[in-house]
Amino acid sequence: MTMSPRLRKAVLTAHVTSSLGWLGAVAAYIALDVTAVVSGDVERVRSAYVAMELVALYVIVPLALASLVVGIINALGTPWGLFRHYWVVVKLLLTAAAATVLLLETRTIRSLAEAAGAGADPRDLSGSLPHSIGGLVVLLVITGLSLYKPRGVTRYGWRKQKAPVQS
Repeated sequence: MTMSPRLRKAVLTAHVTSSLGWLGAVAAYIALDVTAVVSGDVERVRSAYVAMELVALYVIVPLALASLVVGIINALGTPWGLFRHYWVVVKLLLTAAAATVLLLETRTIRSLAEAAGAGADPRDLSGSLPHSIGGLVVLLVITGLSLYKPRGVTRYGWRKQKAPVQS
């Protein structure tokens, strides 16, 4: 299935927007996470944890899921395909893994926000900085794959290239 040029551009725009939005939201989340871990101001730390939960649940998760779904639609509707090129397959696997880890990590984020809001000193909480930085690195790798599109066709892609064109 190949999309019309107009539809392809609309889907690509949605994919780039959701993907870069995800990347930007993670950067904002990291700023809150660093604040929560290093600040000495109890109210600032408490506020950072509450904001981290809001950003994660209502910005990062929807953008991650949108990026994954629209990316699959984009790949299926273009000549790149979903399983023809290694860079697309790696990008799909990394995106799915990052979204899965994010969904699992939301429980921790929620419990940090609840603990911070419970009245105890939130400066003793651990934060989620390793996951945040790891997620950012994965998103940067995915972005690099999208821009550089390293050569390499999968076996499936090679067979599709060699197959006679059907009318």
